Amino acid sequence: CAQLEKLDGFTKARRKNWRILYDGLKDMEDIFVLPEATPNSEPSWFGFMLTVRKSCRFSREQIVRHLERNKIQTRMLFAGNYTRQPAFDRMRESGRGFRIAGSLENTDHIMTDSFWLGVYPGMTEDMLEFMIEKIREFVRKYE
Repeated sequence: CAQLEKLDGFTKARRKNWRILYDGLKDMEDIFVLPEATPNSEPSWFGFMLTVRKSCRFSREQIVRHLERNKIQTRMLFAGNYTRQPAFDRMRESGRGFRIAGSLENTDHIMTDSFWLGVYPGMTEDMLEFMIEKIREFVRKYE
C-alpha cells in the first residue's frame, strides 16, 4: 500500500523516460519499429520495446549482445506467436484444434526481432542518453 502513494511519481517518471528514449531514437524508424501509444491513451509504460526491422543487416541478438556488454539490460518479449508454444503442439497432437487466420508472419517477426529497454523511474537522463548513444554506436557499424 505504501507504494501506491508513489504511483503518480512513478508513472510520471516512466512516461518521461519513455519520451527521452523515443525522442532520441525517432530518427531511426527505418531501422527499428518504435512503440507508440494507441489513440486517446496515456500509458504508464512498462518499458520501451524496439523491433529490429527485417531490412536491417543485424539481428536482435547482435544488438542485445552489444547493449548487454555495455551494461544495458534488456528483456526479450514475453509473448509472441502463441501457436509456437509447446502447449499448442500438444493440442495439435491430441486432435483438439484451433484456428489460425493468415500466416502470422508479423507475429513471428515481433516474437523473434523485438526486445525491451527499461524505463525504470530511478533512471537518470544521463543513463538514458548513454543507452541512446550505445544504440547509435552499434547501428553506425552497419550503415
